[in-house]
Amino acid sequence: MSSSFPDHFSDVAGAYAEHRPDYPPQLFTWLATLVRERRLAWDCATGTGQAAVGVADHFERVIATDASAAQIAAARPHPKVEYRVAPAEASGLATGSVDLVTVGQALHWFDRPAFYAEARRALRPDGVVAVWTYGASSLGDPRLDAAHHRFYSGTVGPYWPAERALVEASYRTIEFPFEEIEPPAFEMEAEWPLATFLGYVGTWSAVTRFRRERGFDPVPQLSEELREHWGDPESQRKIRWPLSFRVGRRKAKEG
Repeated sequence: MSSSFPDHFSDVAGAYAEHRPDYPPQLFTWLATLVRERRLAWDCATGTGQAAVGVADHFERVIATDASAAQIAAARPHPKVEYRVAPAEASGLATGSVDLVTVGQALHWFDRPAFYAEARRALRPDGVVAVWTYGASSLGDPRLDAAHHRFYSGTVGPYWPAERALVEASYRTIEFPFEEIEPPAFEMEAEWPLATFLGYVGTWSAVTRFRRERGFDPVPQLSEELREHWGDPESQRKIRWPLSFRVGRRKAKEG
């Protein structure tokens, strides 16, 4: 396994497992309709398993890999999911064994040509690759959204890794060497109190880097700004993240 992968999340693996939002079940239902068989799915860069457990509702088995041993150790257990420590470009899966490959919020970290080659190798003929990403959330209140935006783009803005630009472009600028399939619109939703939202913010790669380089945590500053307009901090607010996709099929004629 490569030791040079951009590891922004091992130090916050526990918080990642607790505070990252779940993907909509309708997404996995739709993905399952794209494949002829549902024997094996590969969830690549699974993190703590947010996508893997959703895929498992529709497939006999899911192999979920991540280059971070800490993330895998914190992953959600599921009887149909097998977690493995492995990089995106070397899954260890048998050639032609996979019906579906999924990558949630991680493609921008990859050596993409190497991953694409590995995905083509592992997929069955006509197998499907689905990758998706999400950027800033909406808190449903202009005052809260303004404070959130100032923090996202201003306070920690300079600390986002360069790869974040691909997320901001909704993955449209990324090369994608598959026969593309147009997805329907999906978004994540969560109803969270203030503390849970702040816990999620604390898992951002920019916040992790800010803490490391500046020596203090910027999240309390955001907390003070949000408290002014959140109301009761225990009250739950609906938070939304629109999802952006690239979905495609491996051409059967490929070797």
